[in-house]
Amino acid sequence: QVQLVESGGGLVQPGGSLRLSCAASGRIFSIYRMRWYRQSPGKQRELVASIVNSGFTYYADSVKGRFTISKDDGKNTVYLQMNSLKPEDTAVYYCSRIQNSAEYWGQGTQVTVSS
Repeated sequence: QVQLVESGGGLVQPGGSLRLSCAASGRIFSIYRMRWYRQSPGKQRELVASIVNSGFTYYADSVKGRFTISKDDGKNTVYLQMNSLKPEDTAVYYCSRIQNSAEYWGQGTQVTVSS
């Protein structure tokens, strides 16, 4: 089993920045994919960014140039640096880890962008 704990959410003004963290523990495999999703009320869950163990990254068009996903394998932690935040970025952000054909989820962290 793998446990994921997200942190770093909060309230920020438009144009501001936040950094989310997702720490993994338990039975960690060296080959994996980590993803950040978000979901706002009334909308489907959206894949925001992902990173694999090799370092290859993917970004949704809506966040390209503003968000950066990174990892620290020594800490089993993935980060999502979010800059130039917009009100439409408001959502609950979830991280997931895919390894050994299983996907694990964190509990989510709320990000609210508002003046």
